[in-house]
Amino acid sequence: MEETLHQRIIGQHDAVKAISRAIRRARVGLNNPNRPIASFIFSGPTGVGKSELAKTLAAYYFGSEEAMVRLDMSEYMERHTVSKLIGSPPGYVGYTEG
Repeated sequence: MEETLHQRIIGQHDAVKAISRAIRRARVGLNNPNRPIASFIFSGPTGVGKSELAKTLAAYYFGSEEAMVRLDMSEYMERHTVSKLIGSPPGYVGYTEG
């Protein structure tokens, strides 16, 4: 897997190595089977390969680059906009709908 990632992700050796190590650890059974294999947050400036890395992982594991969820966190800069992700707080309209 690491070689596949390195073919598409240029200049991010440490990131590819860390992700590969986390996924290998999960696949050999060194983690809790009731938890996700891994959760990653890719941060950094535009053009460093964050989206490409996520697409490559999705294609490698699920057969399609479309098999990922992308959240544009710039939409959640205001405190009240987090309700778009987690639902309305208690007492607000739509609270029971989640």
